[in-house]
Amino acid sequence: MGLFGILLGLALLVGLAFRGWSILLLAPGAALIAAAFAGGPLLAFWTQTFMDSASRFVAQFFPLFLLGALFGKLMEDSGSVAAIADFMTERLGSSRAILTVVLAGALVTYGGVSLFVAVFVLAPMAQALFRTARIPNRLIPATVALGTSTFTMSALPGTPAIQNTIPIPFFGTTPLAAPGLGIIAAAIMVAFGLWWLGRAATAARISGESLGPVALGQADAAAEDEIVRQRATTAREFDPPEVLHGHPSRDGPPIAAAALPLLVVIGVNVLMTVVVLPGLDVSFLAEERFGATSLAAVGGVWSVVTALLAAIAAVVAVNWRRFYGLRQTLDAGANASVLPILSVASLVGFGAVVAAVPAFEIVRNWVLSIGGGPLVSLAVATNLLSALTGSASGGLTIALEALGSTYLRLAAAHGIDPALLHRIAVMSAGTLDSLPQNGAVVTMLAVCGATHRESYFDIVMTAIVGPTIALVVVIVLGSLAGSF
Repeated sequence: MGLFGILLGLALLVGLAFRGWSILLLAPGAALIAAAFAGGPLLAFWTQTFMDSASRFVAQFFPLFLLGALFGKLMEDSGSVAAIADFMTERLGSSRAILTVVLAGALVTYGGVSLFVAVFVLAPMAQALFRTARIPNRLIPATVALGTSTFTMSALPGTPAIQNTIPIPFFGTTPLAAPGLGIIAAAIMVAFGLWWLGRAATAARISGESLGPVALGQADAAAEDEIVRQRATTAREFDPPEVLHGHPSRDGPPIAAAALPLLVVIGVNVLMTVVVLPGLDVSFLAEERFGATSLAAVGGVWSVVTALLAAIAAVVAVNWRRFYGLRQTLDAGANASVLPILSVASLVGFGAVVAAVPAFEIVRNWVLSIGGGPLVSLAVATNLLSALTGSASGGLTIALEALGSTYLRLAAAHGIDPALLHRIAVMSAGTLDSLPQNGAVVTMLAVCGATHRESYFDIVMTAIVGPTIALVVVIVLGSLAGSF
């Protein structure tokens, strides 16, 4: 009965979330269903297990959600994201429309700008480029997904994406975990995605396929769609309606000023990880008032937080005269972080309740019995949970909350570098999370004025098949050569 309760709770969570119900209601409800079938004390499971786990997630990662959303909104309202997109268009032109959109998306998201900020700028730009290049609109969502939701989220070392930060407290790693393997994986994702999209564009031209209608007003409509919002806020750290708030600049900055904050994010992140933090005396962290923790558990978060703070200071400094309502922009950015952090934390609380019921031992034993060793079973577990929750960050945290310590022990027993666990866990979270119900997928389709029927197959190829191939290669290389 306990296992049936877990499956029933999960089915209700997935089914109703797909219909646009709020995760803030669904997650505790599904958790209580699982607890009820297990015969446990419901109030204790809710207030002690669910809320304790959810609150720990907020305590660990709210600074990243807050600063990430603030930085994204400042980059948008300063005109920096649009300036970078325009620069890429001028340099590469419509003859390389797909490459232009992919590189523009990769640059801004690897530099710390949220997908949901980027997509509202990239979609109109892509539509203009694609029409000139005679490429159908149905390929825009897959192109945007390749540039914003694949290699810059899970593979490139040092990415400030929240998914790349979540494993740090569990494995004692850094944002630069397994850099060589991450670069190889990123190259595979880019090469496969560009090959597929180029092939699809060529076939469309040869067949004389219609370009599709101009999607006027789709971005604003998508930002205000409540169902899109509920799905989106479990997928990324930005609440879409806040895109419409604030005061955008009338004049964008020159490309050097627009790109500077992105370089600050990358540079400060690496500097903090490699030079600054290893040289600090952090013995005070062992004190109870600081959580009796260690630098290994918090250093990665500190690196990304410092990088985002420095980048926020940079974007404000170089664009001071371009902000016509700085307070409103800051308010919108701060507000944009609240619903996403609470939504993902609620998913984490649900996972904690499921992991605490006796029947979860059956699930744990099944996962650990998967052939291929710890790396394969970790990849499968994270993939499944990310697929079911429709959230890379939620699925990854649930997997590591329930099984992270177990995998760390297995890694020690098998001589596996925790950095390899980190990279495989993050990459696994970024594959099957892109199923049809995923908030990022739904938002990209809505903003681009496309449907699942028209565009989803190409999203599967660029955001699932390509990353899965890269994941398999990393597992094989990691098993043979270890982390590098």
